[in-house]
Amino acid sequence: MSGRLGPVGAVGVVVPAHDEETLLPACLAALRGAASALRLPVHVVLVADACTDQTAAVARAAGARVIGIHARRVGAARAAGMRELLRLTGDSDPAAVWLAATDADTLVPPDWLRRQLDYANAGWDLVLGTVTVTDWDGHPPHVPAAFGERYAFGSGRHPHVHGANLGIRASAYLAAGGFPPLRTAEDHALLAAATRAGCMVAQASDNRGRDLGPQAGARAPRIRRPAADAG
Repeated sequence: MSGRLGPVGAVGVVVPAHDEETLLPACLAALRGAASALRLPVHVVLVADACTDQTAAVARAAGARVIGIHARRVGAARAAGMRELLRLTGDSDPAAVWLAATDADTLVPPDWLRRQLDYANAGWDLVLGTVTVTDWDGHPPHVPAAFGERYAFGSGRHPHVHGANLGIRASAYLAAGGFPPLRTAEDHALLAAATRAGCMVAQASDNRGRDLGPQAGARAPRIRRPAADAG
Protein backbone atom coordinates (compact mmCIF):
# COMPACT_ATOMS: atom_id res chain seq x y z
CA MET A 1 0.00 0.00 0.00
CA SER A 2 2.98 2.30 0.40
CA GLY A 3 3.63 3.49 -3.12
CA ARG A 4 6.07 6.39 -3.19
CA LEU A 5 6.76 7.66 0.29
CA GLY A 6 8.96 10.30 1.82
CA PRO A 7 11.30 9.53 4.70
CA VAL A 8 10.04 8.88 8.22
CA GLY A 9 10.00 12.09 10.25
CA ALA A 10 8.82 10.94 13.69
CA VAL A 11 9.09 7.74 15.72
CA GLY A 12 7.16 6.32 18.66
CA VAL A 13 7.71 3.25 20.82
CA VAL A 14 5.07 1.59 22.99
CA VAL A 15 6.00 -0.59 25.97
CA PRO A 16 3.18 -2.48 27.75
CA ALA A 17 3.95 -3.47 31.33
CA HIS A 18 2.39 -5.23 34.28
CA ASP A 19 4.42 -5.02 37.50
CA GLU A 20 7.79 -4.72 35.77
CA GLU A 21 9.60 -2.32 38.13
CA THR A 22 12.66 -4.59 38.36
CA LEU A 23 13.30 -5.15 34.66
CA LEU A 24 12.02 -1.84 33.35
CA PRO A 25 15.10 0.38 33.98
CA ALA A 26 17.28 -1.76 31.72
CA CYS A 27 14.57 -1.84 29.05
CA LEU A 28 14.20 1.94 29.00
CA ALA A 29 17.96 2.48 29.04
CA ALA A 30 18.26 0.25 25.98
CA LEU A 31 15.49 2.20 24.25
CA ARG A 32 17.28 5.48 24.98
CA GLY A 33 20.34 4.02 23.31
CA ALA A 34 18.34 3.00 20.25
CA ALA A 35 16.66 6.42 20.09
CA SER A 36 20.01 8.23 20.31
CA ALA A 37 21.07 6.57 17.05
CA LEU A 38 18.38 8.57 15.21
CA ARG A 39 18.26 12.24 14.34
CA LEU A 40 14.51 12.27 14.83
CA PRO A 41 12.12 12.85 17.73
CA VAL A 42 11.34 9.57 19.48
CA HIS A 43 8.35 9.30 21.83
CA VAL A 44 8.40 6.44 24.36
CA VAL A 45 5.04 5.54 25.92
CA LEU A 46 4.85 3.09 28.81
CA VAL A 47 1.41 1.56 29.35
CA ALA A 48 1.06 0.45 32.97
CA ASP A 49 -1.64 -2.22 32.88
CA ALA A 50 -3.14 -2.91 36.31
CA CYS A 51 0.23 -2.40 38.00
CA THR A 52 0.50 -2.72 41.78
CA ASP A 53 4.21 -1.90 42.05
CA GLN A 54 6.33 1.13 41.09
CA THR A 55 6.34 0.48 37.34
CA ALA A 56 4.78 3.85 36.50
CA ALA A 57 7.10 5.79 38.80
CA VAL A 58 10.16 4.04 37.41
CA ALA A 59 9.08 4.84 33.85
CA ARG A 60 8.44 8.52 34.61
CA ALA A 61 11.81 8.82 36.32
CA ALA A 62 13.41 7.47 33.14
CA GLY A 63 11.67 10.07 30.99
CA ALA A 64 8.94 7.93 29.46
CA ARG A 65 5.37 9.12 29.05
CA VAL A 66 3.10 6.92 31.17
CA ILE A 67 -0.56 6.05 30.76
CA GLY A 68 -2.48 3.63 32.96
CA ILE A 69 -5.15 1.08 32.12
CA HIS A 70 -6.75 -1.83 33.99
CA ALA A 71 -7.34 -4.37 31.24
CA ARG A 72 -4.81 -7.13 31.99
CA ARG A 73 -4.65 -7.74 28.24
CA VAL A 74 -1.47 -7.05 26.31
CA GLY A 75 -3.44 -6.27 23.15
CA ALA A 76 -5.38 -3.57 24.96
CA ALA A 77 -2.16 -2.16 26.42
CA ARG A 78 -0.41 -2.01 23.05
CA ALA A 79 -3.50 -0.42 21.49
CA ALA A 80 -3.68 2.23 24.22
CA GLY A 81 -0.03 3.06 23.75
CA MET A 82 -0.42 3.34 19.99
CA ARG A 83 -3.40 5.68 20.41
CA GLU A 84 -1.25 7.94 22.57
CA LEU A 85 1.57 7.88 20.04
CA LEU A 86 -0.86 8.77 17.25
CA ARG A 87 -2.08 11.68 19.36
CA LEU A 88 1.47 12.88 20.02
CA THR A 89 2.33 12.75 16.32
CA GLY A 90 -1.04 14.02 15.13
CA ASP A 91 0.47 16.98 13.28
CA SER A 92 2.51 14.66 11.05
CA ASP A 93 1.48 12.72 7.96
CA PRO A 94 0.76 9.16 9.21
CA ALA A 95 2.79 7.83 6.29
CA ALA A 96 5.84 9.61 7.78
CA VAL A 97 5.36 8.29 11.34
CA TRP A 98 6.89 5.00 12.48
CA LEU A 99 5.42 3.10 15.45
CA ALA A 100 7.52 0.44 17.16
CA ALA A 101 6.58 -2.03 19.88
CA THR A 102 8.62 -3.92 22.44
CA ASP A 103 8.17 -5.35 25.96
CA ALA A 104 9.20 -4.22 29.42
CA ASP A 105 11.40 -7.29 29.92
CA THR A 106 13.28 -6.61 26.69
CA LEU A 107 16.69 -5.18 25.90
CA VAL A 108 16.78 -3.84 22.34
CA PRO A 109 20.15 -3.32 20.64
CA PRO A 110 21.44 0.16 19.75
CA ASP A 111 20.58 -0.26 16.05
CA TRP A 112 17.05 -1.56 16.66
CA LEU A 113 15.17 1.56 15.53
CA ARG A 114 17.70 2.48 12.85
CA ARG A 115 17.27 -0.90 11.18
CA GLN A 116 13.49 -0.58 11.27
CA LEU A 117 13.70 2.87 9.68
CA ASP A 118 15.99 1.54 6.96
CA TYR A 119 13.15 -0.79 6.00
CA ALA A 120 10.54 1.93 6.37
CA ASN A 121 12.45 4.35 4.16
CA ALA A 122 12.81 1.58 1.58
CA GLY A 123 9.01 1.40 1.38
CA TRP A 124 8.08 -1.38 3.81
CA ASP A 125 5.00 -0.82 5.98
CA LEU A 126 5.48 -3.47 8.67
CA VAL A 127 8.75 -4.91 9.96
CA LEU A 128 8.82 -8.17 11.93
CA GLY A 129 11.96 -8.94 13.91
CA THR A 130 13.14 -11.97 15.87
CA VAL A 131 13.99 -12.69 19.51
CA THR A 132 16.78 -14.17 21.56
CA VAL A 133 16.05 -15.70 24.95
CA THR A 134 18.89 -15.25 27.46
CA ASP A 135 17.35 -16.61 30.64
CA TRP A 136 15.51 -19.92 30.84
CA ASP A 137 15.01 -19.86 34.59
CA GLY A 138 11.93 -21.85 35.58
CA HIS A 139 11.93 -24.06 32.47
CA PRO A 140 12.89 -27.77 32.26
CA PRO A 141 16.42 -28.43 30.99
CA HIS A 142 15.27 -29.65 27.57
CA VAL A 143 13.46 -26.42 26.68
CA PRO A 144 16.34 -24.19 25.46
CA ALA A 145 17.51 -26.74 22.88
CA ALA A 146 13.93 -27.53 21.81
CA PHE A 147 13.14 -23.84 21.43
CA GLY A 148 16.31 -23.30 19.41
CA GLU A 149 15.44 -26.16 17.09
CA ARG A 150 11.89 -24.96 16.53
CA TYR A 151 12.89 -21.33 16.20
CA ALA A 152 15.75 -21.79 13.72
CA PHE A 153 15.06 -20.32 10.30
CA GLY A 154 18.46 -19.95 8.60
CA SER A 155 19.11 -16.91 6.44
CA GLY A 156 16.58 -14.76 4.64
CA ARG A 157 12.97 -14.31 5.68
CA HIS A 158 11.74 -15.83 8.93
CA PRO A 159 8.24 -17.05 9.94
CA HIS A 160 8.01 -15.48 13.40
CA VAL A 161 5.76 -12.73 14.77
CA HIS A 162 6.56 -10.95 18.05
CA GLY A 163 4.73 -7.96 19.48
CA ALA A 164 7.95 -7.22 21.33
CA ASN A 165 9.90 -6.70 18.12
CA LEU A 166 7.90 -5.08 15.40
CA GLY A 167 7.46 -1.72 13.77
CA ILE A 168 4.69 -0.36 11.56
CA ARG A 169 4.01 2.79 9.60
CA ALA A 170 1.22 4.78 11.25
CA SER A 171 -0.79 4.88 8.03
CA ALA A 172 -0.56 1.08 7.77
CA TYR A 173 -1.48 0.69 11.44
CA LEU A 174 -4.62 2.78 10.87
CA ALA A 175 -5.48 0.90 7.69
CA ALA A 176 -5.20 -2.39 9.60
CA GLY A 177 -7.46 -1.18 12.41
CA GLY A 178 -4.76 -1.30 15.07
CA PHE A 179 -3.99 -3.88 17.74
CA PRO A 180 -7.12 -5.74 18.87
CA PRO A 181 -7.59 -5.82 22.69
CA LEU A 182 -6.68 -9.49 23.04
CA ARG A 183 -4.95 -11.30 25.90
CA THR A 184 -2.60 -13.01 23.45
CA ALA A 185 -1.80 -13.13 19.71
CA GLU A 186 -2.57 -9.45 19.17
CA ASP A 187 0.60 -9.29 17.06
CA HIS A 188 -0.60 -12.09 14.76
CA ALA A 189 -3.99 -10.38 14.43
CA LEU A 190 -2.34 -7.10 13.44
CA LEU A 191 -0.21 -8.86 10.84
CA ALA A 192 -3.26 -10.57 9.36
CA ALA A 193 -5.18 -7.29 9.17
CA ALA A 194 -2.21 -5.43 7.68
CA THR A 195 -1.79 -8.14 5.05
CA ARG A 196 -5.47 -7.88 4.14
CA ALA A 197 -5.04 -4.10 3.83
CA GLY A 198 -2.29 -4.59 1.28
CA CYS A 199 0.62 -3.51 3.48
CA MET A 200 4.16 -4.47 2.55
CA VAL A 201 5.55 -6.78 5.25
CA ALA A 202 9.27 -7.33 5.83
CA GLN A 203 10.25 -10.47 7.74
CA ALA A 204 13.56 -9.01 8.84
CA SER A 205 15.97 -11.71 9.95
CA ASP A 206 18.70 -9.07 10.29
CA ASN A 207 16.62 -7.30 12.96
CA ARG A 208 17.39 -9.87 15.69
CA GLY A 209 17.04 -7.11 17.96
CA ARG A 210 15.37 -7.90 20.79
CA ASP A 211 17.02 -9.65 23.56
CA LEU A 212 14.87 -11.09 26.32
CA GLY A 213 16.38 -9.98 29.61
CA PRO A 214 16.67 -11.65 33.03
CA GLN A 215 13.78 -13.94 34.01
CA ALA A 216 12.14 -13.43 30.63
CA GLY A 217 12.57 -17.07 29.73
CA ALA A 218 9.45 -17.62 31.79
CA ARG A 219 7.52 -15.81 29.03
CA ALA A 220 8.87 -17.82 26.14
CA PRO A 221 6.60 -20.19 24.21
CA ARG A 222 5.79 -23.35 26.14
CA ILE A 223 7.55 -26.40 24.76
CA ARG A 224 6.58 -29.76 26.20
CA ARG A 225 9.06 -32.50 26.77
CA PRO A 226 8.89 -35.09 23.96
CA ALA A 227 6.90 -38.18 24.93
CA ALA A 228 9.89 -40.41 24.20
CA ASP A 229 11.86 -38.55 26.87
CA ALA A 230 9.11 -38.50 29.46
CA GLY A 231 9.37 -40.39 32.73
